[in-house]
Amino acid sequence: MRFTSYRGHRILLLDFTNCNPEEIGEISNQVPAMVTQEPAASVCALADFTGAEFSREAVERIKIATAIDKAHIKRAAWVLDHNLPKALFDSVRTFTGREFPVFATREEALDYLVS
Repeated sequence: MRFTSYRGHRILLLDFTNCNPEEIGEISNQVPAMVTQEPAASVCALADFTGAEFSREAVERIKIATAIDKAHIKRAAWVLDHNLPKALFDSVRTFTGREFPVFATREEALDYLVS
């Protein structure tokens, strides 16, 4: 989890690539502390879940984190490789009242965030 720059824009990269469910939960628990330090509606966030493995508990932690940081997010994008069941993805969207555009690659997601 770190801020990076892409085409002159500041992006929060949440790198969940190849994480197991426990690692997803640990990272998710740390996200709100970082994001809520930023001004409201100022953070562009990219969550890359390529190769990650999900459990219901991991998704619950994602739901809580994304609900807490909602006011600070300007735009968000997720990278998924068909590894998150639709029902679990939909539960995050429903719980948070947020949309998470999904992309196949990190570059596509970054292009979306800065467009």
